[in-house]
Amino acid sequence: MSDEPAKVCIANIGAAGRRQRLTLGVVLLAAGVAAAVLLIAFGVPRPLRLALFALFWIGALGVFQARAHT
Repeated sequence: MSDEPAKVCIANIGAAGRRQRLTLGVVLLAAGVAAAVLLIAFGVPRPLRLALFALFWIGALGVFQARAHT
């Protein structure tokens, strides 16, 4: 163990920004799920459904950033 003090993470975003990121993240995740259901229902080939990765990625980033206060 080191004798150095623990580093403190200082939030660089306010409550309104966190709420905005969380809202955007949840909306994009829900849109990704809805789009995935529709694309599967209409039988769209798997390579084309891979485009949904972007929705899930950005949605997850929004949620994780809001929870981490960054």
